[in-house]
Parts: sequence; C-alpha cells; structure tokens
Amino acid sequence: MADVTPQADAPTPTTDKITQAARETIYLCNFRVSVDGEWLCLRELNDISLTPDPEPAHEDPKDPIAIERLNLMNMAKLSIKGLIESALNLGRTLDSDYAPLQQFFVVMEHCLKHGLKTKKTFLGQNKSFWGALELVEKLTPEAGEITASVKDLPGLKTPLGRGRAWLRLALMQKKLSDYMKTIINRKDLLSEFYEANALMMEEEGAVIAGLLVGLNVIDANLCMKGEDLDSQVGVIDFSMYLKDGGHSSKTVEGDGQITAILDQKNYVEELNRHLSASVNNLQAKVDTMEKSNTKLTEELAVANNRIITLQEDVERVKEESSYQLESSRKASRSGDGLADGQVLGEARKQLKEETLLRLDVEKELEVQIGMKQEMELSMKMLETDMCEKQDALVELRQQLDDLRTLNLQLAQKSQSSEVSAKQKSEVISRLEEKTNQMAGTIKQLEIRSRQAERERDQAGEDHKLFKQEFGDKIDSLQLEVERLRKHRRCANCRGVFCDRCLTNELPLPSSINPEHVCDVCYSQLLQQYASSPS
Repeated sequence: MADVTPQADAPTPTTDKITQAARETIYLCNFRVSVDGEWLCLRELNDISLTPDPEPAHEDPKDPIAIERLNLMNMAKLSIKGLIESALNLGRTLDSDYAPLQQFFVVMEHCLKHGLKTKKTFLGQNKSFWGALELVEKLTPEAGEITASVKDLPGLKTPLGRGRAWLRLALMQKKLSDYMKTIINRKDLLSEFYEANALMMEEEGAVIAGLLVGLNVIDANLCMKGEDLDSQVGVIDFSMYLKDGGHSSKTVEGDGQITAILDQKNYVEELNRHLSASVNNLQAKVDTMEKSNTKLTEELAVANNRIITLQEDVERVKEESSYQLESSRKASRSGDGLADGQVLGEARKQLKEETLLRLDVEKELEVQIGMKQEMELSMKMLETDMCEKQDALVELRQQLDDLRTLNLQLAQKSQSSEVSAKQKSEVISRLEEKTNQMAGTIKQLEIRSRQAERERDQAGEDHKLFKQEFGDKIDSLQLEVERLRKHRRCANCRGVFCDRCLTNELPLPSSINPEHVCDVCYSQLLQQYASSPS
C-alpha cells in the first residue's frame, strides 16, 4: 500500500517550472530605454557612454535590476504623458475600452510586480501585488471603501484580478497618486512583499508616484461588472509609443532625419527580435504545459483506478468482517469448553486486524480523493494558464506582425531618405562648385575694381595738377580765341574770313564806324557805294 501512495505534499518539478515560467516578466536587461523628446530609444549598454542619471550613485550602471527599474520608469512616463495628452484632446470621460488607458494599467501592473517576493503554494510559486495594496487600507482609512468594493465585486477569484480592480477604482477616485505615495513612504511594511532592489523600494517608485498626480485632470468611468480581470494578459504594446517619422520630416532635414529614422528602425528590429524570442519561449512553455497536462491526465486515470480498487477492497473487507463476526457468534452459541474460547479469541483478533486494515484503507481512500480533487484543481488552473498563454501568444504574434510591417515602412522611408540625401548631396556639390567659381569671379572683379579705382584716383589727381598748372593759361587762350573769332567774322554776312581780309574795313548802313568785312562783301559794298549819287 505504501509504495503506491503518491507524495501529495511536495509539488512536482514540472509544475514549479511551469508556474515559475508563467509568471516571469521579460525585461530588456542588456538595453536601456530612454525618452528623447517624443521618441522611445533603445540603446545597447556597451555602445553608449553612461552619463549620470537621477539614480543612486552607488548603483552599478550595468546592474540588470537597475536597468529594469529605469526602463519601467521611462515606460510609465511615456504612458502617463500619452494618456494625459490623448484624454485632453479627446475631451470626454474615458471608458474601459480606451487603448491608452488600458496600456497605462498594464504598465502600472508591471511596475507593481517588479521585485515581488515569491510565495510558494501547492501549485507552485505565486507573485501578487494585492497584499501590498491592502496596506493602504491600514495607512489611509478612506481607502477602506475601495478595498471593500473590490472584495464585494462578483467574478473576481484571484489576487491579480483584485489588484487590477483596485487600480481602476483608485483612478476613478483620483486618489491613485496619494495612495501610492502613502505605501511608498512605508518601506518597512513594503519589505514584507518586495525585494530590497524592487522599483517600489527605490527612488523610481517615488518618481512614478509623483507623475501620477497629473492623472487627476482625467475623468474616467470604468464599469468592471462583467469584465474578466482575472485572465487578462498584461502585455505592453510598444507600438503605441513608436513615433512615425513623417511628422518629424517636416522640420528635420538632411542627416539628422536619416539618423532619427535609422535609430527608430534599429529599435524596432531589436524589439522585433525580443518579441520573437518571447514568442518562442511562450511556445515552448505551451508545449511543456501540454505534456504536463497529458501526464497529469494519466496520473488522474491511475488515481481513479486506484480509488476503484480500494473501494472494492473496502467492500471485500466489510464482507469478510461480517462473515467472521457471524461465524464467531455461531461458534460462541454452539461451542463448548476451551476450544470454543480459543476460536473466539482468534476470531476477535482477526476482526481487530481487519478493522485496522479497513481504517487504513479508508484513510488512504480519503488521501486519494483529496489528491484527485487537488489534481482536478491543478488541471483547471493549468488549462486556464494555457488559455492565457495562448492568448498572449496570439497577441504577441499580432504585435510581431505589426512591428514587421512598421519595420518595412521604416526601411522604405530610410531608403527614400537615403536617395533624397544623395540627390541633395549632388545638388549641394554642384552648388558648391558654382559657388567656388562665383567666388573666383568675384575676386577677379574685386581686383579689377580696385585697379579701376586706383586709375580713377590717379586720373583725378592728374586732372587736378593739370588744372593747377594750365588753368590760367587756358582761360587767357579761350579769351583770345573768342576775341579772334569776333575779329574774323564779317560784320555784313556774318561769315568767317582769313587774315588777308583783316584790312577790309568799310562803314555799314547799320553802323557809323567802319567794320571788318570779307573780300566779297567788300567788293559789293564798294560797288554799291560807287553807284549811289552821294
């Protein structure tokens, strides 16, 4: 009997591994997520020089846990900023189907899960932040209403679902920032739930609590009745935080635009690679869970057969006990002497042994029934976990396809940007050649201009000297020329005559004094005077 009884106290290694793997969070530990304006940048730690960040100075810059905290803080910044901007642009009350709001809750869930201490149960290791949120009720009495409402909500069966409902109710009350500050300030109580290097125990938790103050401007109306908060898959959709390069191309040109597009393309490729690895890991986990499910089904069938066998043994023991009891009674009635006493003693001894055997069988039957119930519960939990992993796998594949499409678009934009950059570089080279030619021409013209200015200045100086030396002589010569012109002009016909005619002087009718006249007029006037009587 003892060799066929399974050990119900210790969980199987397969169950531990499946449960451990199911609750793991994949972080980019070898990369740093940073916010550059409206961009989400991913840089490898070996390729960048680590500048002092607002982190404790004693931390190792390459510590994976510190990088996880920084990445989660940057994701929280992007999520809160995007939620506030989109909500203000929307201008109405937000509901449960609003995508940025859903992503905000997913990011907050990852922040609260970071560094949680593991609690071991029969089904494996479990991590839940619901216990940390219950501390708020003890520190802030007004939070008791939220906790009571969460516990009264129908359909919530897991601590994870209660924690998600608590976050939504706190956001609707616009008290989420106050509650987070309250529990972050009590690290002595949080140490029961979180490791020493968890996000909630470090400065990043206080930064996130401060950022949550901005959410008080948002009005949210979230209906949680009928919403399956227990089985939702909390996967961060990074595609919501990838900025399209089309808007930046309006303001950024040349090499800066190409560098930005290439950085975004490299980030998408790296994220694509990590998502592919995550999909492969989840696929391996699903295969392992299917094998474990088959094994548990076989164990359940063996346990059922064992229960049936034990029930038959119990019935047989009961029949034998009743038969022996009846035989002992008959022997006690018809027996005589010492022989009857010995038979009766043996019968009682055998009855006692059979009774003890029956009790052992009944205990083993109860143990087998308990194991069967636990195995059925484990099967249900594994089936639920498998469904969640399949949903997560489908969603990750969809994100992978979206990222591949975005990667192709970025590659096309990168190629077009490279072609445009080459064309612009050719145009720039031609313009530089023309500029150099024009610069040479301008230098030649400047030299000629300076030469002409010097010649002009020299001519001006020569002209001044010439005027100074010959000005008086020129004036006297001009006067002489004018006088000569007047003397050599005929007073009668106004014609110019030569030096021979200077001696021809006759009085004219228009003047009493004699005037110089040319030879022709002199002859005519002489004839005229000769023909006149007086």
